[in-house]
Amino acid sequence: MSHHVQPASVVVVGAGQGGYRTAASLREQGFAGRITLISAEDALPYEWPPLSKAYLKGEADETQLWLRPVTYYGRQSIDLVTGTVTEIDRAARTVRLADGTACDYGHLVLATGARPRTLDVPGAGLRGVYTLRTARDAAALRDALTVAERVVVIGAGFIGLEAAAAARGSGCEVTVVEARGRPLTRVASAPTAEHFTRLHRREGTRLLFGRGVAALRGTYRWGRVAAVQLTDGSRLPADLVLVAVGVTPRTELAAAAGLPVTGGITVDARLLTEDPHISAIGDCAAFPQVSSGNRMRLESVQNAVGHARFVARRLTGADRSYDEVPWFWSDQFSTTLQIAGLDEGHDSEVVLGDDPEAFSVLLFRGQTLQAVESVNRPADHLAARQLLVGRSRLTPHDVTEEGFSRKGHLAHLTSGRPASFAG
Repeated sequence: MSHHVQPASVVVVGAGQGGYRTAASLREQGFAGRITLISAEDALPYEWPPLSKAYLKGEADETQLWLRPVTYYGRQSIDLVTGTVTEIDRAARTVRLADGTACDYGHLVLATGARPRTLDVPGAGLRGVYTLRTARDAAALRDALTVAERVVVIGAGFIGLEAAAAARGSGCEVTVVEARGRPLTRVASAPTAEHFTRLHRREGTRLLFGRGVAALRGTYRWGRVAAVQLTDGSRLPADLVLVAVGVTPRTELAAAAGLPVTGGITVDARLLTEDPHISAIGDCAAFPQVSSGNRMRLESVQNAVGHARFVARRLTGADRSYDEVPWFWSDQFSTTLQIAGLDEGHDSEVVLGDDPEAFSVLLFRGQTLQAVESVNRPADHLAARQLLVGRSRLTPHDVTEEGFSRKGHLAHLTSGRPASFAG
């Protein structure tokens, strides 16, 4: 659009995958102004998914995690600054860092991410108790796993189960404790959760559901964790405990600057806060979901990267609403789970495929396909993303009718339909 005026400078707070991608996409879109990327970590921006997968298993080193080598930032004139932003001055349009320096912005992008929740129980501060969020966390945990014998993982979401798989792989005895009745309650349907329960048990992981943690007990002399005490009174011996009970979005900066926060930094369909000079993206942003209009926060690399590209395009002149179909994935042992779409409450599910190790679960709400979970069926996952981008008219009846066998793949359903997949 010809009347669009680009900001003279963009400051990005947070150099995770969303923050990095914002800066990189701005340059790719031809933005010529100043770009400052502020990282709270003293490390080059790096990939997140391998931290709980290949990196934790020792199959990737730190330099392989880097999104770009250090020379890239100089070549692209991206100022990579290490520091902690302590304040946003919206009137002066500056951010202040802990070391006292100030940085002014034409537009500010908050990519502050989230921090791991900790346990609010006695002993939570003992040595040998870990969380997994940053590369530093992953390096510490990886080193500890090489000598640990008995590992207890608290929480059976993606991070907890991926780390449990890595710990089993390095020969530890592993117990996973989950307060709810099954794993992956927030992210996957019951058939998929049952599959991962069977998979972990088959690999020798102990899974305890419906149990809470009352306390962590330590050795008095060393202050190291020695056992996890559960709410039912039982004790699990442990020399390493991983707390994987979810994350809390980092919204404090935005809130202190007077920006609305609703379980995340509140943004509209263009990912703008109520201040037209400030956007928020990724794990810290609560944005309206395209299918339902419900405001929500998504914790995934796809979401952070999608948001980042969208904001870069908006700042360089493209104006529309964010409408990407969310997708997620998890690798555990030799099994890959891929999820397309978002289950905002389904009332029917159809399982495709009769192989217990390779199947897809289609989740419907009424006649509308909400999400597809694919276990070891990558072609189904790609087809599902196509169907969902096209706001599929696929109904539960279509999938269960005669001629669409249990072996049928979703690709059969997409062939003969107009391709509506926009990469």
